[in-house]
Amino acid sequence: MKHADVFGVLYIMSPCCMSARPSGPASAELEKKLESVKTEQDSAELSFFERTQLATAAAWSPDPQNPPLYLDLPYKDGVVQPGILAKWAANAPLAFIDQYIGNLRQYRAIGIDVGDQDGLRADTTTLHEVLDKYDIANTFEIYHGTHTSAVADRFQNYVVPFFSRNLCFQANCR
Repeated sequence: MKHADVFGVLYIMSPCCMSARPSGPASAELEKKLESVKTEQDSAELSFFERTQLATAAAWSPDPQNPPLYLDLPYKDGVVQPGILAKWAANAPLAFIDQYIGNLRQYRAIGIDVGDQDGLRADTTTLHEVLDKYDIANTFEIYHGTHTSAVADRFQNYVVPFFSRNLCFQANCR
């Protein structure tokens, strides 16, 4: 969205982290578990979702003065960190999409998909609705599956053909 000058085609599969995180704790247990991570081995023992929280913190709230992970979490010792939540909210695409409508109009094609049993379905549907509201052409499909159940099929039968149809390698194409 921010780099339509570099990319011409966009395919979004079950996108995560589209909305700002709520101000309340996800769960006291989760927050405590994330705060306890001090080594790579500690993080290896986390679930996929828990690791995504650390990855989000590394991307959206890095802190070079906070070893060993060099990131800040939205909660510290059970207390909300408003400045960190603000950083996370500022990076949530549904929060800033309206600022990039001009860029989104420049794409030759935008494809979006999400599983009907994926917890990210609501936000993905909202993304599609925002694009439609601005009359930005996009394809949108809700397929039967979870967040990870159809990845190989989606790549082979939808994503690769989508790019084959829509990528253009000529200097003067649009």
